[in-house]
Amino acid sequence: MNQNPIWKYLVLVLIVVPAFLYALPNVYGEDPGIQIAGVRGAEVTQSTLSLVTNLVRDAGMEPVATSLDNTGIRLRFADTSEQLKARELITSNLGAGYTVALGLMPAMPDWLANLGAVPMYLGLDLRGGVHFLMQVDIPSAQERAKASYVDDIRTLLREENIRHRGVRLQADGSILIKFRDIGTRDLGYDQIVRNYIELSGVPNDEAEFPELLLTVSEARLKEVGDFALQQNITALRSRIDELGVSEPVIQRQGADRIVVQLPGVQDTARAKDILGRTATLEVMLVDEDNDISSSIRSVAPAGSKIYRFRDGQPILLKKQMIYSGENIIDAGSGFNNLTGGAIVNLTLDSKGSAINRRITGENIGNRMAILYVENQREAKLDAAGNSVLDEQGNEIFIAKRIEEVITAPVIRDQLGKRFQISGLESNAEAQDLALLLRAGSLATPVFIIEERTVGPSLGKENIEKGFKSVVGGLIAVLIFMTLYYRVFGLVACTALTLNLVIIVAVLSLFQATLTLPGVAGMVLTVGMAVDANVLIFERIREELRAISGPQVSIHRGYEQAFSTIIDANVTTLIAALVLFNFGTGPIKGFAITLSIGILTSMVTAIFVTRILVNLIYGKRRVENLAI
Repeated sequence: MNQNPIWKYLVLVLIVVPAFLYALPNVYGEDPGIQIAGVRGAEVTQSTLSLVTNLVRDAGMEPVATSLDNTGIRLRFADTSEQLKARELITSNLGAGYTVALGLMPAMPDWLANLGAVPMYLGLDLRGGVHFLMQVDIPSAQERAKASYVDDIRTLLREENIRHRGVRLQADGSILIKFRDIGTRDLGYDQIVRNYIELSGVPNDEAEFPELLLTVSEARLKEVGDFALQQNITALRSRIDELGVSEPVIQRQGADRIVVQLPGVQDTARAKDILGRTATLEVMLVDEDNDISSSIRSVAPAGSKIYRFRDGQPILLKKQMIYSGENIIDAGSGFNNLTGGAIVNLTLDSKGSAINRRITGENIGNRMAILYVENQREAKLDAAGNSVLDEQGNEIFIAKRIEEVITAPVIRDQLGKRFQISGLESNAEAQDLALLLRAGSLATPVFIIEERTVGPSLGKENIEKGFKSVVGGLIAVLIFMTLYYRVFGLVACTALTLNLVIIVAVLSLFQATLTLPGVAGMVLTVGMAVDANVLIFERIREELRAISGPQVSIHRGYEQAFSTIIDANVTTLIAALVLFNFGTGPIKGFAITLSIGILTSMVTAIFVTRILVNLIYGKRRVENLAI
C-alpha cells in the first residue's frame, strides 16, 4: 500500500522536465531588436546578414545577438537608442527590397531556441504598445452597393431590350425607374425581381410616366456591411504584417467597429498613419481636347473634371477611370536612376495589364494622370468655428475626400503589366504608398475614434505588479499550508509551485497571450489549486481520528476525496468555458488562464502529491503522520 510503481516516476519526469524547459525562456526577458524581411521576392541570405552586421559594427554599434531564419534577419541590441540608430542606417542602405521593423525580441540563449522553447506573448497592458478602436464607414459601403444596382439594372434592361426613361439613385437610397407605359414597367419589374431577389419594388401609376421604386432588403444591406467589415479586417492584417508587428490583435467589435492592438510597437505614429489611411490610386487620361484655362473660367466640359497637382496647378482629366488600385497586385518603392527622385514600381493583374496595354497603345503622345485618392474625416464646424454636437453630445464628423494628381507623364510607348510612377515628395512617402497598395486598399473608409498608447514603463510596472501579486499569493498560501499541515503542507506547496511552472509552460508552448486578467486568473488558480489538497488532507485527518492506521488513512484520504475534487473542478471549468465562449478580450484571457490552471492543478494536486507522499511514507511502518 502507498508505493509508487516505476511508471509513475517516469510520468513525473516527463511532466517536470518539459515544464521547466518551456517555462525557462520567460526568465530571460526581452531586448530591443530589428527584424529584416524581404518583399516582392527579395531573399534574405547569409550575405545579407553579413552586410547588415558590418554596417552596424562600422557605425560603432555592437548587436547583442544576430540570427537568420525563414522569417528573416533578427538583430538584438542592448538599448533602444542603438536600435533606432541601426534602423535608420539599415533602411537607408538596404533599399526598397526589404522591410525593417522595430520590435522586442526574446533574450533567451540559443540552446533553448533550438529546442523550440519561446516565451509567452504578453498583451498590450503588460508589454506596452498601442490600442486603436476603428469605426468602419458601413453606410458608405451600402451606398456603393446601391449605386452598383443602378448600373446593373441599366445593363439588364438593355440586354432584355426593355425601354425605360432613366434609372437613378435617390437621396433616400431607393432606386427610381421611369418607363414609357405600364406594360413595359411590369415587364421590367418581372425581370428585375427575377434576377435580383434582394430588391423589392413599389409601382407608381400617378406620375407622368409609370414609375417603379426599388429598395434593397435589410438583409442584403447587412450582408454588404459584414462583408466590408471582414474585408477591412483582412486589409488591416496585411498592413500590420507589412509593418512587421508580431502577435497583433485584430478583431471585430459590434456591428461596425474593429479593435486593433499592437503590443511592443515603438513607432506608434507610423502605425496609426498606415492603419487609418484609405489611400489608393486611380489612373485617368488627360483631356487634351479642351483648354484648361477656359474650363476654370466657366465649367468643365461634360465627361471631364478639374483636378489639381500637389502644388495647386490645375489639370483637366477625363472622368472615366482606366483602372484603380484594385488592379495592383504588387508595389515597391525605389529611386529613378536618372533623376534620383523617389518612385513606386507597380505590377498589375491580368485585367489591369490588358486595359493598360490597350489604352496606352491607343494614346501614345497623350498624357496619363496618376490620381492619389484618400478618404479622411474631419469635425463638422459651425459658423463660429466650433464643433457641432449631436443629441448625445458627441462630435459630428463629415467625410472628406482628398484627390491629388501625383504625376501626368506623356505616354511614350505602350505599357503593360509593369510600370512606375514618379512625382513623389520623398522616399518615405514612396515606401508608405507602396505598402498601402501592396497590402490592399480598404473596402470602405475606417476612422480611428479611440487611441490608447501604453508606454514601456507602464507595461513594466504592470508586469512587476502582476508578478508581485502572484508571488505574494503563492507565499501566503505556502506559509499557511506549511504551518497548518506541516509535512503534508510542504508537499502541497511543492505541487503548487510546479503547477505555476506548468501553467507558464503551457502558455508559452501554445503562444497564448498573457494579459492582466490572465495574471488574475493565475492568482485565482494559486488559491484554488490547494483546495484539492485541503480536501484530501482533511479526509486523512478524519480517518486518523477514526483510528485507521496511517497507511490506510493516506490511501482512503486520496480515494474518497477524488470524486469530490473532480466535481468541484469540472463545475469551475464549465464556468470558465462559458466565460471564454461569450466573453471578449480580457474576459477570454482570464478564462483561458483559469481553464489551464484548473486542468494542471488536478494533475499536480492529486497525482504529484500522491507520488511525493508515497515517497515519504511508503514502504515503511509509520506510527504518526505530520499532518
